[in-house]
This record gives sequence, C-alpha cells and structure tokens, in this order.
Amino acid sequence: MNRKSQIAENIANIKAKIPANCKLIVVSKYREIQEIQFAYDAGQREFAENRVQPLLERVASLPNNIQWHLIGHLQSNKVKFIAPFIAMIHSVDSVKLLEEVNKEAQKNNRIIPCLIQLHVAQEETKFGLSLEEIQPFFQQITQLNLNHISVNGIMAMASFTQDQAQIEAEFSQVAQAYQEIKTEYYPNNEQFCELSIGMSSDYGLAIKKGSTLIRVGSAVFA
Repeated sequence: MNRKSQIAENIANIKAKIPANCKLIVVSKYREIQEIQFAYDAGQREFAENRVQPLLERVASLPNNIQWHLIGHLQSNKVKFIAPFIAMIHSVDSVKLLEEVNKEAQKNNRIIPCLIQLHVAQEETKFGLSLEEIQPFFQQITQLNLNHISVNGIMAMASFTQDQAQIEAEFSQVAQAYQEIKTEYYPNNEQFCELSIGMSSDYGLAIKKGSTLIRVGSAVFA
C-alpha cells in the first residue's frame, strides 16, 4: 500500500472508532507537507501544531480551508502571528495569555475559541494549571471583559506511561474538573462543551471519559 493510501486508511480506521460527538484533530508536527496533504486529500480538515513558526510555514504551503489548532505552549509575543486565522488555541494557561489573545483577536475582528490547559500528568515539563489553580482561574476570567475570546472547555495530557490505570485516573480528574467548571461558571453556555484529551496511545480511554477532541499524530502517520 502506498503512503497516501496508508494515511487515508489510518484516518478512516480512527474515525470508525470514535463517536459522533468526538472530533479527530490530526497532529501534523514534524510531518512533511506532502504527508499532511495526503491526510487532507483523505478528507481531513482539522490539524494541529505545537509551535508557531512551523505552523506559519504549513499555513503558507497548504490549502486555505484547513482549520488549524495550536496545542503547544504559546508565548504571549507570538499570539499576533496566529490571531488572523487560528481555529482554536488549546493551551491557554495564564490570565495574561488569555488577555493577549483577546487583544489580538479584537485587532483582527475575530472571536478566538480557547481551551484552558489543565496539568494532571506526572511529568514536570508539561504546562497547564494545577487542579488547585483551576477554580480561582475561572473565577478571575469570568469577571473580565474578554469579548474577543470564547472559552470552550478544557485540554489536558495524561502522563507518558504504559500504566493504563494511571492514565484513566488522570483523565477522570480532568473530566471531573471540566464538569465542575461547566456547572459553576458556564451552566447555560453551549460553547463551553469541549474536552480535549486523548492522543495516539490513549484516545480510547479518553473517549470513555467524555473526550470531544482527540489529538492524534503517530497513529495517523504510522
């Protein structure tokens, strides 16, 4: 089977396993432009990058109806480069960053969907708010006048481990935090509806915990 057919088959297999209320976002970091194009040719329209510079290079080289997501750590000074087109930022982890996104979105006459990143993994290198920080964070941002962002939910990564019980426990923590935040701060807001958990190795567990967005790279390009 050639490369194009393999990528198309992988996408079809993943989509067949996920429920209708869950969306596949293909993580295209480190991939060749041609590989991303193969995924696009297979009907995929939602892609994600970790870093701003490679994202800008891909945007310039690929079809302009792709919905681009940023899933890696975002520095405030880079927001202006992606504000004109980004479909969603998954990795907001500070009030300062959210305010910067709001400012740049306003300049572009846009409302940018954002997810708040929660840190539950064992690794110290991961970004995000701790479980203790998340309530005060939402208490603060819901009182700010941020008319050019839409807080659409929560994103998190599980620990990089083979221990399925640990991954499941971490996803449970995220799902519980999501429900608590929705109930307390966004009870009547239909836009607060996204739980972005699950990657190539653990999206099956994530779906069981209510994931609505899975971020899959290696399983697509295997």
